[in-house]
Amino acid sequence: MCAEYTTFGLAPAMRAGGVRTDGGYQVHRDFVDFIVDGRPLLFRLSDLDAVSPLASDVPPAIFTAQVRSLLLESPAPLPGGRYVVYGCPECEDLACGAVTAVIQRDGEDFIWRDFAWQTDEHADLELNGYHGIGPFRFRGAEYRAALSNLLNGSAPDTRRRVLLIGARVAVLAKLAAALRTIGVGADIAHDADHVPADELRGYGAVAFGHGTGERERAAVRRAFERAEVPVACVDGLGPIVPLLVAQIEHALDRSPLEQRRLTGLTATGGEAGIEVTSACRVTLTAYRLDRLSRTHTQEIFDGVLEPGRHRIALDAKAVKGRSFVVARTSGGVLATAVTH
Repeated sequence: MCAEYTTFGLAPAMRAGGVRTDGGYQVHRDFVDFIVDGRPLLFRLSDLDAVSPLASDVPPAIFTAQVRSLLLESPAPLPGGRYVVYGCPECEDLACGAVTAVIQRDGEDFIWRDFAWQTDEHADLELNGYHGIGPFRFRGAEYRAALSNLLNGSAPDTRRRVLLIGARVAVLAKLAAALRTIGVGADIAHDADHVPADELRGYGAVAFGHGTGERERAAVRRAFERAEVPVACVDGLGPIVPLLVAQIEHALDRSPLEQRRLTGLTATGGEAGIEVTSACRVTLTAYRLDRLSRTHTQEIFDGVLEPGRHRIALDAKAVKGRSFVVARTSGGVLATAVTH
């Protein structure tokens, strides 16, 4: 089969969890994405909310089986030599829809071709094929090395526990409950002075409540430094659970900066500035605290943006006073305070 060579790699990726404005939740998923010719393959598939089969939260035996399947060491799971490349982030049911492709060997090379959206055992390429994507020819040595590294303990770091530090226990308790609901572990403490180093190594981020002083923050940072644990620190923008969840999700994102879709967010009293690197669906939500510290929420924007920088008008009432905006794609989230 004729096809030009393209590079193959792997990189950590995330399906961002979150608290929806309707009270529902979106589950957090860490996975390993396929990097084709230096760019995440998922970005070529328009706005798809999906994860690869190389998810970090599946049992080791299943993870290993998925890797060996992609190495063609086991029969294809679907007719026609088709393999699931991306599936539903909430479950493993093919009925929810999945991106599949034929994976085959050609000498020493591996070829991915005939990408399609599939909801049952048989793919209809004419109706549901991703025309214009692939075929991709990967050099065998590069392909095998990238996948084999996952079996040799080289899987990306996906620590998704968060240490919550602060005095407002009620807010932290609600935040911890929300994080656990979306699949992120959370523990509450006043400080980290007496937490064993082995326990600190399990945290990917530490979040400080708005009332935590700089002395307390510095002490927590020193505790992680003594344990030689690199950790992302989150300074809570305000006592609003969905806002804090968004900040923590951003802190837990281990994907390389150059391979993220959502790369910039600013907000003034009149407009929000959003920067994306590939076409994707973006939602923009405003949160406002009134004089009685009650939270008001308003959806500002929900649509597909093309690559580049965009300006979106903000409703003056939605961002009156102390307010914040959260921009979200399926794979990332950013939050910022509104400046007036």
